[in-house]
Amino acid sequence: MRIEGSWLDNPKTQAIFTMLKSGGHQAYFVGGCVRNALLGVATNDIDIATDAEPTRVLALAQENGIRAIETGIEHGTVTLVQGKTPYEVTTFRRDVETDGRRAIVAFSTNIKDDARRRDFTMNALYADSAGTVVDPLNGLPDLLARRVRFIENAEDRIREDYLRILRFFRFYAWYGDPNTGIDAEGLAACSANLAGIETLANERIGAEMLKILAAADPAPAMAAMAQSGVISALVVGMDAKTLPILIHFETQNDVKPNPIRRLATLGGQEIEQSLRLSKRDAKQYNTLRNEIGSTSGAAALGYRLGAGSALDVLLLRSAVFETPPHPDAKSEVARGAAQVFNVSAADLMPNLSGAALGNALRKLEQEWINSDFVLSRHALIERVKDF
Repeated sequence: MRIEGSWLDNPKTQAIFTMLKSGGHQAYFVGGCVRNALLGVATNDIDIATDAEPTRVLALAQENGIRAIETGIEHGTVTLVQGKTPYEVTTFRRDVETDGRRAIVAFSTNIKDDARRRDFTMNALYADSAGTVVDPLNGLPDLLARRVRFIENAEDRIREDYLRILRFFRFYAWYGDPNTGIDAEGLAACSANLAGIETLANERIGAEMLKILAAADPAPAMAAMAQSGVISALVVGMDAKTLPILIHFETQNDVKPNPIRRLATLGGQEIEQSLRLSKRDAKQYNTLRNEIGSTSGAAALGYRLGAGSALDVLLLRSAVFETPPHPDAKSEVARGAAQVFNVSAADLMPNLSGAALGNALRKLEQEWINSDFVLSRHALIERVKDF
């Protein structure tokens, strides 16, 4: 079997293979670029595995005028830059010691050693410079069946790096076949090693959760996470029951996936800390959660939050109350988002100033919103006399 792609045939890509092979070394594409090419999915990163040690890769790059960056040289990785494209070149490795978070590795000349230290069989696929697939661990049948399966013993792979528990569900969400279900051995191994989640940094957990929720339909993966106890181990009070309802309404309304919107339907305690959300994501999350129970209409939400966040709130309400959004929801949100409040501070000065001025403006704006944006500028200014 062969893979194809413009990135594979790119002369700059091939130049790296020529450099390594002319230097007497093996070189293969590996991991995501091979997996995605076989699945017909876009490839973002190009990783290359070789038996050349990092110092040798650096020396060859210098001889061939290729820019090299020592991104992770102690772990065997050198980034070679051709034009604006980075290529991560990593020496074959084998694990010497692992503690569930990081590994001590030794370099190897055996591609099977390199394959065995990876997480899932679908990620242990290689391809030569012509695109011919090399499958040291027979992972190709798993990939073609969209079966996410740990390499060899699932518990051993998890204990090497407990983040693999979350990666297991992420890969299932993105690449698994929900019709055949999640791998039972992998699910049992995740459930048996929940304590290892406590050793993970919150930001690593949060990053994986958002990647899971960004999949087209993460509901089956989240249901499996709930079944295995993973969700409870991550965030107290998190519940995925309304997620499939939300995704159903997203699909009906042709709305793209938004991981923060989906996170907002899960709930849970101390989300910001548990997942170490960025300030921007935390602000959006709190806005959506707070508005689910508000009585603001679609147009008012559009005005206050903008069209995107307003529609998010309406979809969340629909999921919580299991009621489809109103057919006019999108148009009403857009109408509200287009409104401009036409009373300014200058209109109320010098009669009002300071805190009184700010309070008056806020009150007038709310009355204008309550009127469905009908009250005129003149009518609003006249109302100040009644304050």
